[in-house]
Amino acid sequence: MRKAIVALSILFAVAAQAQTAKIVGHGASTCADFNQEIQGNPALEREFFAWAQGFMSGALMRAPQGVDEDIDLLPDALPAAEQMKFVQEMCLRNTGQDYMDAVRALYHQLRDLRK
Repeated sequence: MRKAIVALSILFAVAAQAQTAKIVGHGASTCADFNQEIQGNPALEREFFAWAQGFMSGALMRAPQGVDEDIDLLPDALPAAEQMKFVQEMCLRNTGQDYMDAVRALYHQLRDLRK
């Protein structure tokens, strides 16, 4: 129960910071821009996903001890290609959000896959 409370507190803090933090790189793109830019350009979609992997790795590194330590960013149940598809589908459904928001949803999905 305590870990759940700590995790919720961190999520709220991260969400508050995300509103004030200046995100740079591909994550600063809107989903609408992402959807348009990757059309017929799989190399660019991989660049976006490389940003996503760095963002999620950074989130793991910043998490306090005992929180999110057991998240596997490349689990067998959700390999990289499927993660890319997850983010793409999130952006297709949520064009008014940012690419970073779709990546955050992926991170939460990976958290739910923990053993």
